[in-house]
Amino acid sequence: MLSQLIFFASVAFSFVAWGIVTARYIWPKLRSLDRTEALRPLLILHSFRFFGLVFLVSGVVSPDLPSSFAHPAAYGDLIAAILALLALLTLSTGAGSAVAWIFNLWGTADLLTAFYQGNHAALQPGQLGAAYVIPTLIVPLLLITHGLAFRILLRRQTELAMRQHQHLA
Repeated sequence: MLSQLIFFASVAFSFVAWGIVTARYIWPKLRSLDRTEALRPLLILHSFRFFGLVFLVSGVVSPDLPSSFAHPAAYGDLIAAILALLALLTLSTGAGSAVAWIFNLWGTADLLTAFYQGNHAALQPGQLGAAYVIPTLIVPLLLITHGLAFRILLRRQTELAMRQHQHLA
């Protein structure tokens, strides 16, 4: 019971800390950029999601880690990394926005599904082994940056152009 409480407290503190970093440093920079340039660093960050494959490496994670959690989490992250790279490569083309939407929808759903599957499989924090850092430190950052990507994808380019024009005037 104590390990579950520590796990959830770690996730909560991570959301708060990453939220502060995002509000203070990341969003102020991204909001001043055009859509393509604002999405680029977020997509680069998510291209490292291949790291989720560690859920399949016995010795890094416990052999008792439920496969009903490990396999979807690992391969879902791998697909998210591939989609992030594909979006990054196509960002300046007409298809780039559509690929960025697909990546962002997939990546968000993958992370939320992993939380659900971990809970459904009665995952114990100790079963994560060294991969404990993924849901407690990395996933909150990834979810926050997915939120930023949605915000960037939804904003109007004219809104940004007007803001830049006002700034120059």
